[in-house]
Amino acid sequence: MAAVADRLIDSGTPSASALRGGALPHLVAERLSGADWDALIADFDEVCQEQMHAFATTRWPGVEQEPVVFRLNGEVVGGTLMMVQRLPLGIGRIAVSKWAPMLRDVHRPDAEAIRAAMVELLVAEFADRRRQMLSILPRAALAQRNAAYDWLMDRGFRRGSELLFPNRYIVNLRLTDEQQRKSFSQTWRRQLNKAEKADLSFEHGAASRFGEFEALYAAMTDRKQFPDHSAFDTLGALFDTPVETLRPELFFVRNGGEVVAGAVIFKAGERAVYLYGATNDQALPLRAGYFLHWHIIRWLRDHTRADWYDLGGTDGFQGLHQFKKGMVGDAGVIRPVPPVANYASHPLAYIAGAGAFAARDAYYHVRRRLEGWRNPRARIDQVRQEQELNR
Repeated sequence: MAAVADRLIDSGTPSASALRGGALPHLVAERLSGADWDALIADFDEVCQEQMHAFATTRWPGVEQEPVVFRLNGEVVGGTLMMVQRLPLGIGRIAVSKWAPMLRDVHRPDAEAIRAAMVELLVAEFADRRRQMLSILPRAALAQRNAAYDWLMDRGFRRGSELLFPNRYIVNLRLTDEQQRKSFSQTWRRQLNKAEKADLSFEHGAASRFGEFEALYAAMTDRKQFPDHSAFDTLGALFDTPVETLRPELFFVRNGGEVVAGAVIFKAGERAVYLYGATNDQALPLRAGYFLHWHIIRWLRDHTRADWYDLGGTDGFQGLHQFKKGMVGDAGVIRPVPPVANYASHPLAYIAGAGAFAARDAYYHVRRRLEGWRNPRARIDQVRQEQELNR
């Protein structure tokens, strides 16, 4: 199983110094409309929901969205949805590329050179010409080394904000049932075995059943009394997208005649993503979460082209860490999201942008402290283990 994972991860990516020393591909940038952008990126290997125009305009309605596609000899090779945020008092703007720039084909031999060339064009446009701070957040890499982040640091970007618990838990989808179960931790496998003895059934739901999931999610958040700062309100726009590949999938677990658990999964690209889950009071003793994810893994393997299933992070909760780590098992990977990489060609642009990020980070820190004080169940309890960051 480890050999399968290694083969999927090892793309032979060049080092940052090797990219710096060689000539980068000559790319041409092109602006698109939001609708054209969403339709185009549906077949990208690195597509994600945050890079969808339908998502971004719903999540951040006051931010300018600029879809940019890059061509090499006329062929689309990548792109990014740039979010341009105006700073308070009109002191400047920040241009943000989150989980991007995306590659259309991660397996082509010049993939990282193309990514570096896309960054160069973004620097020229947003940092040099527009005099803005450019902020790029690459996604978590599958390999031990995050080549995209290394290149940014080598290019002169500066380390910026980072998540308190940056790890992403990523399951290998390209295994047989027997291999997958063997990969799970012993505890995770034991809980799954118990769940399979209960009266549970798995259902793949149509988009028309989103209201059913929404009710389950609302009941769960009311029960736990957790403040919800997520992008849940964007799901309506995602389910309404005319691009079927980008439309999330709904899954449910039923106990007898009652739905006890559900999940919303982004399935496009080579990395499917767990977006939201919801359970009722019966789900925990029934171990419905184990049953649900086991069948989601099998469904994604058999019905999508994804090689990986990204479970997201933990937000600092030890229980989530144990659950997700056990599911990742021996064949998956746990990798950190790197810090934001910031670049400005002009000192004042950097000072304004870095100051805005620092103020935002301080606000989030205080808010989390207050929420933990008001509700003990919202307090983080996961111990940061640095050796886990580069597993």
